[in-house]
Amino acid sequence: MKLTILGGGGFRVPLVYGALLGDRAEGRVTRVVLHDLDPARLTAVTRVLAEQATGIPDAPEVIATTDLDEAVRGADFVFSAIRVGGLQGRADDERVALAHGVLGQETVGAGGIAYGLRTVPVAVDIARRVARLAPDAWVINFTNPAGLVTEAMSRLLGDRVIGICDSPVGLGRRIARVLGADPREAWIDYVGLNHLGWVRGLRVAGRDELPRLLADPGLLGSFEEGRLFGADWLRSLGAIPNEYLHYYYFNREAVHAYQEAEQTRGAFLLGQQARFYAQAARADVSALAAWDRTRAEREATYMAENRETAGAGEREADDLSGGYEQVALALMRAVARDERTTLILNVRNQGTLHVLDADAVIEVPCLVDANGAHPVAVAPLPEHATGLVCAVKGVERVVLAAAGSGSRAAAVKAFALHPLVDSVNVARRLVEDYAEVHPGLAYLR
Repeated sequence: MKLTILGGGGFRVPLVYGALLGDRAEGRVTRVVLHDLDPARLTAVTRVLAEQATGIPDAPEVIATTDLDEAVRGADFVFSAIRVGGLQGRADDERVALAHGVLGQETVGAGGIAYGLRTVPVAVDIARRVARLAPDAWVINFTNPAGLVTEAMSRLLGDRVIGICDSPVGLGRRIARVLGADPREAWIDYVGLNHLGWVRGLRVAGRDELPRLLADPGLLGSFEEGRLFGADWLRSLGAIPNEYLHYYYFNREAVHAYQEAEQTRGAFLLGQQARFYAQAARADVSALAAWDRTRAEREATYMAENRETAGAGEREADDLSGGYEQVALALMRAVARDERTTLILNVRNQGTLHVLDADAVIEVPCLVDANGAHPVAVAPLPEHATGLVCAVKGVERVVLAAAGSGSRAAAVKAFALHPLVDSVNVARRLVEDYAEVHPGLAYLR
């Protein structure tokens, strides 16, 4: 089976390959094609993967290419993890937004809109190529903003594109661990959009254990989201929000923390990964060891400003191991082998949330089998969550309209309508400044 990874020179590719190395079942992936625009990054990551495969018989073959059509042609699965504009683009997104006093995070607020505007046209082109060159392929999208990009691609690929994210997985795992439950045996009632969802229940043997968690201040203070949001606020919500909702519920504090930080997250990763790729190019250095060191530092510093603002402390050791690669592997197994499973995924709504239309991509538990991912019926969201979900989905739709038409006015509208952008004039200045620093936005007229 052929797996194509777009963004194959990306830093997290070894996580996916490591998961594949542990899969020995019939029908497993036997060939991995890495595609990237940067040959040097491809070479570095290929070295890491070669070291990972040392001593493992029948490890999946790895092929690297800069030819997109060659990479996609005949693929069984296409894993999309591209970053249009690179980490420099992310750093610019953050810098421009913070200069105007709004959030620049890569998936939330102004930074997420800028990233989406330059990513959607590229993702749509990829979807067209997949439809032409690998019509039977399933696309697993990890490209951010994941929900928005998955919806853009679904307009061409339908339900054969499925978005994944590690945030709900990590959140469910932490809640189950605190409650003394096995995450594999727990049903997580999670619903929302990507990076905008809530756990409303965690059922073990038919019993909802979340009320026990919400009633116990000690338990609430023993895991990351409990410390991040605070016990009182979680009890008020009656749910556990995805960590990214900290940017909404504590926006002023988050923006201030990022403005005061020595450097933004994007700038930090830009420097960190430049050092890694330089090290990995040296013949006298273990590329795998360099990658391991860099990954540990990357995970430990994740959302550091938010945790500092909330006094949440350091991340738990169990939360430093990622997780999206396991979601991707479980998804591929379920589809390729009809190994039925339940996963939290980004899929078309199909009537699951009645406040959104059928084609809106949402993030919910899905039953997955050889026919794809099928969203599970969920209870309606409370009004406060419904309002936020509808507002952000409305912004996503305007972003898609702007990307499709090239309308600068539509781009301004997308920024202005977002709950975390507080002025139409700020929206206009954001579009001007982003267009100035991002060549990928030259299409806006």
